[in-house]
Amino acid sequence: MYYIVESDKPFEQASADLEVAVQAGGFGVLHVHDLGNTLRSKGFPFTEACRVFEVCNPGQASKVLGLDLRLNMALPCRISVYTDQGRTRIGLIPPSDLLEGLSKDPALLPIAREVETALIQMVDAAR
Repeated sequence: MYYIVESDKPFEQASADLEVAVQAGGFGVLHVHDLGNTLRSKGFPFTEACRVFEVCNPGQASKVLGLDLRLNMALPCRISVYTDQGRTRIGLIPPSDLLEGLSKDPALLPIAREVETALIQMVDAAR
């Protein structure tokens, strides 16, 4: 249910490299949530770093929404860069797993797999 890779890069470098890989893969970064800083700013003792990148390919999103508008709640795709016990990791929930659980429309699976392949290539490039 998860695709996670470990990186030898520092957190900041892996984050920057992911942003470059997303753009090179034909997607855009819509927003980056810095969960680590947000939690710490609210007084929670969160010791790890964690950024969630919301990424989107408008053409693919349009296809998905054209088949099942309810899936707007599962978009955009998210890729996380985070640390776990000092190790940098990059991961995502594969779109095919996510969409299969949310819709039974068989036309969605090829789209989800295509997006998934692209996202995994981005994660691997940022690794």
